[in-house]
Amino acid sequence: MERPYVMSLAGLDPSAGAGLLADIKTFEAHQTYGLGVCTALTVQTDQEFLSVNWLPAERITEQAKPLLQKFAPAWCKIGIVADVPALLEIVRSLHQLRPGIRIILDPVLKASAGFDFHNAALAHAWQEVLPYLYLLTPNYDEALVLGNGAADGQEAAAQLSRHCAVLLKGGHHPENRGWDVLYTQESEYLLPPVVRQVYAKHGSGCVLSAAITAQLALGHSLPDACINGKAYTEKFLSSHPSLLGYHNL
Repeated sequence: MERPYVMSLAGLDPSAGAGLLADIKTFEAHQTYGLGVCTALTVQTDQEFLSVNWLPAERITEQAKPLLQKFAPAWCKIGIVADVPALLEIVRSLHQLRPGIRIILDPVLKASAGFDFHNAALAHAWQEVLPYLYLLTPNYDEALVLGNGAADGQEAAAQLSRHCAVLLKGGHHPENRGWDVLYTQESEYLLPPVVRQVYAKHGSGCVLSAAITAQLALGHSLPDACINGKAYTEKFLSSHPSLLGYHNL
């Protein structure tokens, strides 16, 4: 049986714990074929983020175009990009090149190592991006920034879900840590943690959004894709006590 093609647009992390390389590992573990487009060249390890060299939107689209034309992936995951205008240009181009493509965005606003990617003052500009997305996967803090004045992360996620589905990740939740919530226009789905012993991992958010993208490409519904993607990520988190996890199903 031929594997479905899925695409990742993400930064190149030399440690391979996060970004493009982590996405491709996750796609492969899910028996999908990952296509990779580089959005940034970073200098980092699993513990330290030193610098980043952003690729402009036109170079990113240039990489994606022949892949979209030949392999026609129906699902695409996006990680870090230089700024909101670049992101908007990219998602518009993807929809022009591959009408109907469904985009999952992991809105990386700040690296776990402490490097700020975006100015929170530009949060309102994200509203233009949201209609081009199928799913947004913010953590609690990112939802607050993107929610543009919401009182808490849940309210922010509910507001954002008017435009696209939102998976509010619970890793940074001040009270219910590890409990994720999927918000759609029709329903809310609570996703409790299953694995008790997990370890902090570099790139866990990348792995989760990539796993969900792969699950969707395999034909699962959005709620099931989020449940299965969370289960895969918990297995990844429990795979090894270091900051770098192992991929397998």
